[in-house]
Amino acid sequence: MSTQLESRAQVGNERQAYYAALRPLHLSPLWEQLHALVPLQPNTPCVAAHWRYDELRPHLMRSGTIISAAEAVRRVLVLENPALPGLASVTQSLYAGLQLILPGEIAPAHRHTQSALRFVVEGRGAYTAVNGERTTMEPGDFIITPSWTWHDHGNEATGPVVWLDGLDIPLVRFLDAGFAENASAERQAITQPEGHNFARYGANMAPLREGSPHGATSPIFSYPYARSRDALARLLRDGAVDAWDGAKLRYINPLTGGAPTPTMAAFLQLLPAGFEGKPYRQTDGAVFSVVEGRGVAIIGDGAAQRSFAFGPRDHFVVPSWHTLRLAAGDECVLFSFSDRPVQIATALWREQRLQG
Repeated sequence: MSTQLESRAQVGNERQAYYAALRPLHLSPLWEQLHALVPLQPNTPCVAAHWRYDELRPHLMRSGTIISAAEAVRRVLVLENPALPGLASVTQSLYAGLQLILPGEIAPAHRHTQSALRFVVEGRGAYTAVNGERTTMEPGDFIITPSWTWHDHGNEATGPVVWLDGLDIPLVRFLDAGFAENASAERQAITQPEGHNFARYGANMAPLREGSPHGATSPIFSYPYARSRDALARLLRDGAVDAWDGAKLRYINPLTGGAPTPTMAAFLQLLPAGFEGKPYRQTDGAVFSVVEGRGVAIIGDGAAQRSFAFGPRDHFVVPSWHTLRLAAGDECVLFSFSDRPVQIATALWREQRLQG
């Protein structure tokens, strides 16, 4: 036995000496990390988390007394994944934050290669402008800022307006593909009437001799909540209730039928009162924003399982390949977004619906 131990110790010492000789040459042995690099299943460092709006709202409103929208450029409290502190990431590929704009303020015009989405959480009457067209914000509206388009925000109403920002910042950072530019003026010139994009592309029709104004991103940059909510209600009336998702629709690019942006998909779902969903898991980690109702999100398995009781305007994140089961006390509406288009384009996306 002692001989065997001595032999193992000698092999171990030889390997460590060998590895030390490799380091100055910027080389490393694959066999020491192969299992971590090619896991048997997704092993994200991210964890499930829940942000209660009633708890964070006072801090968000206080930020309005600490710094102006103009000075901050974008006054946002980032929803940080607890396992990724300091990285401005809610998952390894996505950023999420809550942006506040007060009456009379302007968040100045700029553009960047990162794609962005907005989902209005509180207040009405503020606006966002994209490449010369404004859209007025109403609660539940889903709004897109396509990559490399000029955009600014303003509030001409009488109360504060808050929306969820979702961006592909971590993904663009990983690819080292980020560019940004500030406009010379605080606001961009408005060259199109409000609703222009929706009139041209929002009726299952498109201009005859005109390409998409935003490349691979949807030409519709504002999807009103009232229309989306009506569609979900009709699905529910028709009995189209899925055992895992309730009644769920995806926002689409009307020119392609694909996701509204090349890097982020967005969804809206209605859970009927008393809904007890079956568990499922997907490789795209998702961020949820609660629009209406109260329910429970049960995330994870075994000892790592977390249960979050959610209410209106709350947010929660479901990391990649974490089991999710949704239950609704009263009728609930949930918005969510994920990096699914990237995973589908690279043939990586996978879903498992469990019977649990």
